Amino acid sequence: MQFKNIVGHQELKQHLISTVAENRVSHAQLFLGPEGSGSLALALAYAQFINCEHRLENDSCGTCPSCIKYDKLIHPDLHFSYPFFAKHKDDTATTFIEDWRKAFLENPYMSLGHWRNQLEAENKQANINIAEAHDIIKKLSLKSFEAEYKVLIMWLPEYLDTQGNALLKLIEEPPAKTLFLLVAENQDKILNTIISRTQLVKVNKYSHEELMQYLIDEKGIEANRANEISFIAEGNIQTALDQIAEASNENFNLLIRWLRCIVTDAGLNIIQICDDEISKLGRENQKLFLMYSINVLRQIVLLNQGLHELVFLKNAELDFVQKFSEITTLEKLETAIDMLEKTHYSVERNANPKILFLDLSLQLVLLFKYNTFPKGTQYI
Repeated sequence: MQFKNIVGHQELKQHLISTVAENRVSHAQLFLGPEGSGSLALALAYAQFINCEHRLENDSCGTCPSCIKYDKLIHPDLHFSYPFFAKHKDDTATTFIEDWRKAFLENPYMSLGHWRNQLEAENKQANINIAEAHDIIKKLSLKSFEAEYKVLIMWLPEYLDTQGNALLKLIEEPPAKTLFLLVAENQDKILNTIISRTQLVKVNKYSHEELMQYLIDEKGIEANRANEISFIAEGNIQTALDQIAEASNENFNLLIRWLRCIVTDAGLNIIQICDDEISKLGRENQKLFLMYSINVLRQIVLLNQGLHELVFLKNAELDFVQKFSEITTLEKLETAIDMLEKTHYSVERNANPKILFLDLSLQLVLLFKYNTFPKGTQYI
């Protein structure tokens, strides 16, 4: 992975390059950025640049033996750690390394949900277990095979839990020429003892323009559609890719029919949509539908407040949000968005979809049809 292959982040790339040129490479760094921001790809490109045998001014050469092995993720001094769904207590990241290489090479911007879909995860919870922590200590205690630096890239250290304590001494006092590159999305879920031992590298989410241009140039998406997807994705390339994979009008049509049933309190139709359609989408598609719905409601908020210049939707979707903005209030929209976000959280934790979406629908009926706000609602 070379820097030139990663979308955007020009200033950050230059900063990383300068740390190598000025011999200021910290032995433990935390790449902190939201899902789909390319932080994992950046960490790998940084490691490749550090170990490149014929470095260019602004990138690795891409042709030396080290770069070729890095491109295939098979360099003997490059190690990965990541959450996995253990079938046995002795399973480590190495158990799933072939699946990992395939998933990353196909999509270097992947999310945990995308990674989960590559495995037979069933209902298991992702984690980085104690066996993995011990395996890391064992691997990094060995001498380098051929590169100047041994590198461990740990994706999502949030899933270490208390097992991370076994790595503290190694992170604080690693063997010579050993680099820890931790790639995280949520700082609040990382052990403070690990954060205090790392140098922070902040990775910002992509701008609307950067993501839109990526979709046009790299994915061949028509400009209007790329504009719409970029808005819905909110800087998350993984979400944008998921949107591309979806039928273009599928979520929109489902959302319109669902909301029409809600605002008219069509009870039997609500039950039918929840049971026969939404609950059968599958967990990842349910999450996409909820995110799409949240973003459409945010567009309605903008129209409701007269901020027409910030609205990106086009054609039928724009017509829908214009009409809906005329029959609702800011207070209702804020409450509905909060409900949808909480439902998204519950879907991630494998709640029963039929019960979950029926309950959400009934709460929205009370909100939009009868102006009844749920107890405990916080208003802005």
